Amino acid sequence: MIENQKIRPAQVIGPLGEPLTLDNLPAPETTRWVIRRKAEVVAAVNGGLLTIDEVCERYGLTLEEFASWQRAVDRSGMQGLRVTRIQHYREIYERQHKY
Repeated sequence: MIENQKIRPAQVIGPLGEPLTLDNLPAPETTRWVIRRKAEVVAAVNGGLLTIDEVCERYGLTLEEFASWQRAVDRSGMQGLRVTRIQHYREIYERQHKY
């Protein structure tokens, strides 16, 4: 009997155009989340390398936290992940959707 298995890519293209594999993703013990690491994790999920559940379990993230990273990348690219600029990008996004 053949089971339905999901086929995953061996690598995906990262936010800076480099190949990402499970081996070169941020370490599971990561506690300091710089822009590049957040963007790599988002790219891994978007490319099918990991599922959202796997990312949340691997890195100890909440679904809301990961979803906020994903929204920030979708709206403003990697710069949207910059903690010091979150309010600025939020205001721009709200203005664009207001008019």
